[in-house]
Amino acid sequence: MSSNRLLPPLKSLQAFRYAAQSLSFKQAAEHLFVTQAAVSQQIKTLEQSLGVELFERHTRQVVLTSEGQYLFEYVEKAFALLEDGVKGVTEDPNPNTLVISSVPSFSSRWLVSRLGRFQALEPNINLRLSPSIGLSTFIDSDLDVCIRLGRGQYTGLQSQLLFKEYLVLVCHPSLINMNESVKEQLMNIPIITDTGPDVQHVWPVLQRFLDLYDMPMKSHLHVADSTSLVEALLSQQGLAMMRYGLVYELIEKGQLICPLPIYMKSQYDFYLVAPSPHFKYQKVKAFKQWIEREVKEVDSSWQAYLKNNPEMEEVIV
Repeated sequence: MSSNRLLPPLKSLQAFRYAAQSLSFKQAAEHLFVTQAAVSQQIKTLEQSLGVELFERHTRQVVLTSEGQYLFEYVEKAFALLEDGVKGVTEDPNPNTLVISSVPSFSSRWLVSRLGRFQALEPNINLRLSPSIGLSTFIDSDLDVCIRLGRGQYTGLQSQLLFKEYLVLVCHPSLINMNESVKEQLMNIPIITDTGPDVQHVWPVLQRFLDLYDMPMKSHLHVADSTSLVEALLSQQGLAMMRYGLVYELIEKGQLICPLPIYMKSQYDFYLVAPSPHFKYQKVKAFKQWIEREVKEVDSSWQAYLKNNPEMEEVIV
């Protein structure tokens, strides 16, 4: 149910804010470039509007009443949010520093090794990279932009697709003899399970697709971080379903192989995410243009892999 009661005038709330901060009508007047009498009148108007006293008035000072202290906490937060919002649409507070938050696996497996190219193009921009799983609200933060794995729908934020992601079955080449039945060999190779929300559900689907009901697949290692999972694969510890964008270079170099010609479309893709005004910052525009060029490599590799392996079949989840 919405209330029909109107908010008090913004000017009176602003006078109250500064008077409450300093506990001085005189200092509030100096801050607002008005007379002390004007501040006193604005606060009196506010008190009459609310029907409560906000200050105890003494000879040489004023003190907040309990109602005044309660209101002040909300007024202070409200004005701070307004100031952040106005700043966000009118200016970049740190034009020479770009703060990026990235999914840790994407950061370590792909982004870090390429950031030198961006810095070569934009030598006046200082970079700060913060690997993180959680998506920031960007409130009370100096964060400029995020790289996230998801569906691209984030309340209050704008997202732009970087590249679509696919899941492939991979292992170290030493674990499989490609001249013998691969399906039978798979049953003797431990599964390394990625506990990510787009990967953990795939094994039952894969088992049905491969018709392996009578041969349970072993899974003893569960990993929440894809970077650690890649290291486990490279050390010949097992078999895993991996996001192609994180392992395509290893596949191209022969360090990992796809023992079966199957893949699944991931439920999640990689997105560039930020409040809409941030995409107007010159430094964010430069980063966006650069990373969009760079990630074309991922899609080109995927298309080439499909072309070179025409027997690849999509497993529908």
